[in-house]
Amino acid sequence: MTPSLAAKPTGTDRLAALSAERYRQAQHLGSDWNETIDTLLSHRSVRSYLPDPVPHTAVELAVAAAQSAASSSNLQAWSVVAVEDPERQSRLNAVAGNQRQIAQAPLLLVWLADLARPRAIAADGGSAGEGLDYIESFLLGVIDAALAAQNAVVAFESLGLGTCYIGAIRNDPEAVARELALPDGVFPVFGLTVGFPDPAQPAGVEPRLPQSTALHREQYADGARARDLTGYNKALRSFQAEQAMPAIDWTDQVRNRIGTVEALKGRHVLAAAARRLGFPLK
Repeated sequence: MTPSLAAKPTGTDRLAALSAERYRQAQHLGSDWNETIDTLLSHRSVRSYLPDPVPHTAVELAVAAAQSAASSSNLQAWSVVAVEDPERQSRLNAVAGNQRQIAQAPLLLVWLADLARPRAIAADGGSAGEGLDYIESFLLGVIDAALAAQNAVVAFESLGLGTCYIGAIRNDPEAVARELALPDGVFPVFGLTVGFPDPAQPAGVEPRLPQSTALHREQYADGARARDLTGYNKALRSFQAEQAMPAIDWTDQVRNRIGTVEALKGRHVLAAAARRLGFPLK
């Protein structure tokens, strides 16, 4: 299952090729190439899948990778539900706005901030677990889930599988909780589709902001933002054309996504939903 890297150039040449694909602008990444760096820099969101099931061994390896991620205070405050049943996937897809990748993917993973487990441990020991009532603990679970999921993504991609994060699971976290029989204190953070990419519809590597925009040294500096964003809009437009996607500047995407409450697609009430799901959020 592991894709062969034998035909790929290594070192400076390979990093230059990866950089050109990721940034479409000059970036100097040195020459310290290895297979892990190759997998990370080659990441792409896959939205077209073959119907072949994901081997259970691949899922177990990915979860082992997820459990190898850092965890705040080693609380391991996350869980994941693997959904393969087409009818359950369809119901979850309705929450997410009926996305093509969920309809096609043979596997949907729903990553959870899980404070039910530490709360039960506290109760078993006669403790009220008051620290779990605060926003810090909710953030801890969300961060743990995100770190774990990203490790799993890298593992899946190293095995030749493709993935796509599904933030729209948060459109209605209470419906997701009912569907997955989540106990109080467990919150669905995002979904992740997994499957073998359809070679007839290859996914491209989406350009990212230049490092001069994202990387700051010693203190935050914003002087080059306007110039960098103009160049990035052009880079993203070229990607959109190649992928037959609607053409829109990234800066317009940002404005559209945060410009109104309606653009949040129901997620403006997440704090209330989280409280109803057992998170006091003090």
